Amino acid sequence: MYMTLIHAEISVYPIGTGTTSSSFYIAKGIEAIKNIKDIRYEIHSMGTILESNDVDKIYESAKKIMEVVHNLGVNRVEIILKIDRIAKEMEKNQRQSAKVTKSRLKETKNKSKKL
Repeated sequence: MYMTLIHAEISVYPIGTGTTSSSFYIAKGIEAIKNIKDIRYEIHSMGTILESNDVDKIYESAKKIMEVVHNLGVNRVEIILKIDRIAKEMEKNQRQSAKVTKSRLKETKNKSKKL
């Protein structure tokens, strides 16, 4: 079965907040997208991975995050959004977490061979 899977990485930078920490703003942004149907996310230290079968859900999530941060009183918000669209044959339930696990297993295997 062929399907389209969209992976995106979004990084949010509130500018002019008077603090170097952006965790409060990011948490509020993520909270705002929790109820968007057909969007999955994984937070990591340098950004958030978004996953969906619909690129419009990725755009909707990015817009929602930006609006929430602006509504918290931040006048300037920088968003970096990288999108990877994959159309390939895959099992219907394969997700990013399965790909990451597979990649880590390959990496571990390759390191073992080098030793």
